[in-house]
Amino acid sequence: MLHEDESLLVVDKPGGIALLKDRQDPVCLWEQLRDRYGKLYLVHRLDKGTSGVLVLAKSQAVQTRLTRAFEQRTVSKHYLAWVDGSLPIGDTSIADLPLCRGRKSRYRLAGERVRIELTRRCFTVPQDREGVAAITRFRGLRQHGGRTLVAAKPLTGRTHQLRVHLAWLGWPISGDHLYNPRSRGAPPGDLRLHCAKLVLPVGRFRAALPAAWDF
Repeated sequence: MLHEDESLLVVDKPGGIALLKDRQDPVCLWEQLRDRYGKLYLVHRLDKGTSGVLVLAKSQAVQTRLTRAFEQRTVSKHYLAWVDGSLPIGDTSIADLPLCRGRKSRYRLAGERVRIELTRRCFTVPQDREGVAAITRFRGLRQHGGRTLVAAKPLTGRTHQLRVHLAWLGWPISGDHLYNPRSRGAPPGDLRLHCAKLVLPVGRFRAALPAAWDF
């Protein structure tokens, strides 16, 4: 637990555990939290493989207020990820790449990879499929063993946004069984994607990197 008061519960979600029940695993974090802390209300979600800051409300009024903040993009979300490949260190880049549904549980760009253009450190693509806007700021922090630690800030909140953007730009997240060909068959707990900080109208919350991130 990272924080608790009369209106909020903030936890450091482990990677590899689903927030809600899925077909592969009957164990979910949501039921464990409700058994321990009582009535709770979802504010946002993290993918099964993603670790880090997860905020839950203790009343519908707080849930409504915070959900509106996410919808109005007044919440600042900060992620860390290890990606395969050498992403340049230092300068911030922007991925302004619309997304659409792909096959099965996957998402994809609403355009062709070969048509991605880079202008003034902003990646764009002509949209040739029905999709939704998705914008991410990211920068490389350091490199080690053929991988790069990346700081990423999604400015929109699309499903799998960071995973798709980084994969389609050539830097798939390590351990991503959906979007990284080198990680096919990897368990969800291998995904190196971590919500390190959330800044909400009610406060700032941080979660340290998982101990399992040993590279």
